[in-house]
Amino acid sequence: MVRAGLTPERLTLAGAELADEVGFDQVTVSELARRFDVKAASLYSHLKNSHDLRTRIALFALAELADRAADAVAGRAGKDALAAFADTYRDYAREHPGRYAAMRYPLDPETAAASAGVRHAQLTRALLRGYDLSEPGQTHAVRMLGSVFHGYVSLETGGSFAHTPVDPQESWEWIVDALDALLRGGAAR
Repeated sequence: MVRAGLTPERLTLAGAELADEVGFDQVTVSELARRFDVKAASLYSHLKNSHDLRTRIALFALAELADRAADAVAGRAGKDALAAFADTYRDYAREHPGRYAAMRYPLDPETAAASAGVRHAQLTRALLRGYDLSEPGQTHAVRMLGSVFHGYVSLETGGSFAHTPVDPQESWEWIVDALDALLRGGAAR
């Protein structure tokens, strides 16, 4: 018998919240079952296994962040769009560390192609239109921005910037300014 109120969507959201609390690597069907005060077996009518749960959380996080990023860059161009996009990623990672980690969960090619990960690339390319980059420069820029944003956020959330008096926000703004200048210079090539 299916327990009233449990749905794959509700379990996914609860799993995402659990990931933010204890870390994405600690999310299991058993731990989620404890949250609902049910036996793990009762969740298997909604979830295949822990891999299925983690995949659902990854897809949820990708979609959630894509929605936020789209809202942030709407109606903006150039450096304004770049800064809004970058800030959205950084804020999401700090607000939802487990969900952010989930977005790096390996997805099979078919699932990845149908995920909001595609929207992230499209959003990045859309903001790059303000820099008038042609290929392959645009692809290089998409990869660069993803690497810089993810690298900075990973270092910052891991405490790597806690050992210096320079405010991480200052560095973040300096990086966004530098990226803007680099992208504007790339458009001139």
